[in-house]
Amino acid sequence: MEKEEQKKQNMGATSNESKSSKSGAAAPIVDAVDEKAERLPTVPLESLKAIGELEPPAISVHSIESTRDFSVPTPLVVQPAEYHRTLGEWLRIFLDGVRPTYLAMSLFPFLFGSVLAWSERAGKETLLGLFKPAFVLGLVAVLLIHLGANLINDYYDYIRGVDTSNPLGPGGLIQQGLLKPTRILAIGLLFLVLGAIAGASMAIVCGAWLLALFGLVGLACAYFYSASSKSISSLCLGPVAALVIFGPLVTMSAYIAEGGSDLRKVFIYSLPFGLLAAASLLANDMRDLEGDEQAHKYTLANRLGLKWSRWLFLALLMIPYVIVAALSMPSHTPHWFLTVFWTLPLLVNIVSGVLRADNPNSLNLVFRAMLRQNSWFGLFMVLGLIVSTLISVLSFMPHLTR
Repeated sequence: MEKEEQKKQNMGATSNESKSSKSGAAAPIVDAVDEKAERLPTVPLESLKAIGELEPPAISVHSIESTRDFSVPTPLVVQPAEYHRTLGEWLRIFLDGVRPTYLAMSLFPFLFGSVLAWSERAGKETLLGLFKPAFVLGLVAVLLIHLGANLINDYYDYIRGVDTSNPLGPGGLIQQGLLKPTRILAIGLLFLVLGAIAGASMAIVCGAWLLALFGLVGLACAYFYSASSKSISSLCLGPVAALVIFGPLVTMSAYIAEGGSDLRKVFIYSLPFGLLAAASLLANDMRDLEGDEQAHKYTLANRLGLKWSRWLFLALLMIPYVIVAALSMPSHTPHWFLTVFWTLPLLVNIVSGVLRADNPNSLNLVFRAMLRQNSWFGLFMVLGLIVSTLISVLSFMPHLTR
């Protein structure tokens, strides 16, 4: 009898389970107290202890915005004891952070001013002429001050909350946690000091007080472009400062250091460099328009808006070509300057890009193209002047023309 009752109970239990499974009811919950210890899944305490002793992973973060190509370190996430950045990786990260592609805005105006003064000395008496030692001092000073300005700009933008969440922003050594903010500021100030020493040495060697004045103006603009609550960039004067510094200031400094005397001529020749630098800075401000406005950084692009900033940018972009054409067409002028018009295909891409841009972030490609435009334009200007000078020098060397 007992066996039959137990059999009926088992059959009832199975029928209830089948009904519950058909109706979609949840399975009964089993408490740990109802089961034997050996049937419950367990995790060894030694494993939990080992996991707790692990250090946080070291993640290698690398800015890819300022580089054409990039590579992801392998392994990407490892323990600090297993992986550390090599010296080469640190150098690459630092080079990306200081924005070397921006240096074309100061490099080529300086080279052009030096070559222009050299072209005036090259003649029957001096043949090819010679570059003075001040050339090296001046070049080092200009590049160091430019690098220092970039790093100081990164520091003060971080302090004000600019570009902290902008993936298109330049640099990013602080924003990515690669270097401490105070260290970036210290390196930037060190570059300014070294640049000031090189510039002062150039002024002493040349004996020109005007070079010392230009150097002081350049140092002040490099620091106060971002520093203080009333910085140059926040007073809508960024493009104006770029026009003056990367145009007449740098070009005339190199020209005077090489012994040039016709300041009116070099001033006119320097304007295309300054206008293109101003256009590049305006493109950068147009790209960062929304982020700057959120951080209460009011640039010229903020004041004008995207529409009027676009037309001002096109004017700054076109005028340099008009100036070069006007300087190259008359007789007895360096006609080889016209080689800058080989950059017209890139110019067309920039113009179409800025006209089609419907939001600030879409202008990032325009800004990157402007950096290349600065480089190619400056290179063709320098090479054009060198070729024109060499052709004129050949007339004093008949044994080479036979």
